[in-house]
Amino acid sequence: MGDLQRYDDIARKKKTIDGKEVYVTRIYPDIPIKDDDLYIITELGDRFDTLAKQFYNDSTLWWIIASANNIHNAVFSLKEGTILRIPSNYIEIVNQLEVQNS
Repeated sequence: MGDLQRYDDIARKKKTIDGKEVYVTRIYPDIPIKDDDLYIITELGDRFDTLAKQFYNDSTLWWIIASANNIHNAVFSLKEGTILRIPSNYIEIVNQLEVQNS
């Protein structure tokens, strides 16, 4: 996981019946609350990618934290003092993403 480049495989293409290439939208899995999830309070300068690197050792998994907290806008830095849920079962979530989008 850690070897992936940040923007690899963002736009996936497939061919339609008539042979045209179209982009396929990625479908992200639901991330239910688990008893062993962590909760943090953000500090000045925290970002989804740096938090993913800190907790998952992979900055490309930023979308897990964003989705788990129902944040879908393109924020760069998080507001200081925001309470965020950090899902503990990130490998299961990544596997579910791959199954849903295969």
